[in-house]
Amino acid sequence: MKRLEKRHSPSSGNELTLAEVDSPEPAADEILVRIKASSLNFHDFLVARGLIPVAEGRVLMSDGVGEVVQVGCDVEEFQPGQRVMGTFFPDWLDGPPSAERTARMRGDQVDGFASEYVALPASSFTLAPSHLSDIEAATLPCAALTAWRALFVEGQIKPGDTVLTQGTGGVSIFALQFAKMVGATVIATSSSEQKLDRLRQLGADYTINYRENPDWGTTVRELTGGIGVDHIIEVVAGDLTNTIQALRAGGNIYMIGALSLAPIQFRPEAFILQNMHILGLTVGSRRHQQEMVRAIEANGLKPVIDQCFSFEEASQAFMHQESNAHFGKICLSW
Repeated sequence: MKRLEKRHSPSSGNELTLAEVDSPEPAADEILVRIKASSLNFHDFLVARGLIPVAEGRVLMSDGVGEVVQVGCDVEEFQPGQRVMGTFFPDWLDGPPSAERTARMRGDQVDGFASEYVALPASSFTLAPSHLSDIEAATLPCAALTAWRALFVEGQIKPGDTVLTQGTGGVSIFALQFAKMVGATVIATSSSEQKLDRLRQLGADYTINYRENPDWGTTVRELTGGIGVDHIIEVVAGDLTNTIQALRAGGNIYMIGALSLAPIQFRPEAFILQNMHILGLTVGSRRHQQEMVRAIEANGLKPVIDQCFSFEEASQAFMHQESNAHFGKICLSW
């Protein structure tokens, strides 16, 4: 079988290689899954570009969806023929996050899902939403679950809340979709008028071009009657001046990404006086994923797909991601 590995070449420094290896056999507590699709996340990009060092031959991609081919003798939860999604943290099944539960991530400390077949413990999977294709379902385990945990687990979002999203990557678009699913108001930012138009088509109530409006935090305050928003999906980091200006007293900033790759900085006075919260947040548990799947099925939510590449085209897919031209999720399929 083929799998996509990270190699360290003396000539090129870092490269992606399609390697031929033997197909695995499931142990008693494992299931054998034929992987059909994956999707690109910022974490995968950092690994692929060598910005996160990984072991030689590490199998990439934290997302994976496929069909159960065989189950170990001790497995009762799954049956051959079912479609399943992998989980981002193999050790975080339930409960709050801890150092032990979040120490290992797919495609980083342990192998990911960029492989024709994987044999892993049954606890490393959940069922995939029945109404979604393999490619659509492959967008969920990292990006969608991150947005889900921020708004529903940590934020306890409710109808009438206001949410600010940044950009048009997977987490931000899922946050927009989830927020509208429960009747929240969404303010979305981007530097592209074309992308802002598409965000409005997805349900964004207000949009702001942050390139044309560098003081966008003040604009958010004006749009909310001087109050500020309840929830901010922060994926840029760096200078948080506008983010804090946009947040209401007692509101929540979910620190999900650091696309700017710049140190976080802000003046603390307003943040302290208005009792604001910043929560660092990385994906979620298996239980969170199961709850999200039920909600997605109940509401018929459909992920936004930008473009799909074959696994052989993984390098081109990461180049497309680096261009920042995408809207929604970039996917890989066999």
